[in-house]
Amino acid sequence: MFGAYLAPELVNRMVESETDPQLGGHEETITAYFSDIQSFSTFSELMPASQLVELMNEYLTVCTDLVQEERGTLDKYIGDAVVAIFGAPLPVADHAYRACVATQRVQLGIEGLRQKWKSEAGKWPVIVHVLRARLGLNTGTAIIGNMGSRTRFSYTMMGDNVNLAARMESGAKSLGVYTMVTEATKLECEKHGKDHVVFRYLDRIVVKGRSQPVPVYEIVGLRENVSPQTFDCLGVYASGVERYLAQDWDGALQLFTKSAALEPNQPSKAMAIDSNPSLILTQRCLYMKEHPPGAKWDGVYVMKEK
Repeated sequence: MFGAYLAPELVNRMVESETDPQLGGHEETITAYFSDIQSFSTFSELMPASQLVELMNEYLTVCTDLVQEERGTLDKYIGDAVVAIFGAPLPVADHAYRACVATQRVQLGIEGLRQKWKSEAGKWPVIVHVLRARLGLNTGTAIIGNMGSRTRFSYTMMGDNVNLAARMESGAKSLGVYTMVTEATKLECEKHGKDHVVFRYLDRIVVKGRSQPVPVYEIVGLRENVSPQTFDCLGVYASGVERYLAQDWDGALQLFTKSAALEPNQPSKAMAIDSNPSLILTQRCLYMKEHPPGAKWDGVYVMKEK
């Protein structure tokens, strides 16, 4: 029963130690996972509490099961958000790769839920049929352990790298993607998964609360699920980024216009898709043409929101 509230691996470790749990933590290299439902407040407004609970339990069950199948440890739920740890409490050598795979399995799981909810005609508001989530990952050293008071605490993770993972999730919207990770996660993932996970370079950004820029990437999908058209899009988009960083705004605009037509996520109010990376950088190029950044520009974009 206790394993329904804490990760089973953690419960087993506590039982085997034959000691009372103590406050405190230790440094561990992990991959932090954050997910959040797009426009969740709208869901809350359109459904009575009992129906919202039913929806969330179904959603959270799918997300949690898939994370745990990839050996992730559930940290906590925060409303509709899922927070998980890959690489603790038990060490997992390929935690970054497993976390990346988990994000794509979760996205596919959510697609399955959308189809299921749509088939249950009349049961759910139409917005439920297009529920989407944004996911963020970062890999690095964090403090892992029992945090809280002397009478009530939880096994969790803390530190700058954890905060950065949260910024990947919240910042994904501004770059038009649904799964965004740091370069640290990409590089660690590729050590174990080689090219199985398909990444797309997005930007070098300074997230709110930090001063150093971070290269960030979209996880486009697992290689077997990425269409030839999407691979074409990625190639054209990468050429556009080269022109963009060289401050060749017109050349970049031509390429981003071409890649925009190939993007797998086309803007659609009916599908709850607002934008995509090609359109985001098209707007960025138009702004840069009007407001040239100067010769010393290093391609860094400063995010104003969390």
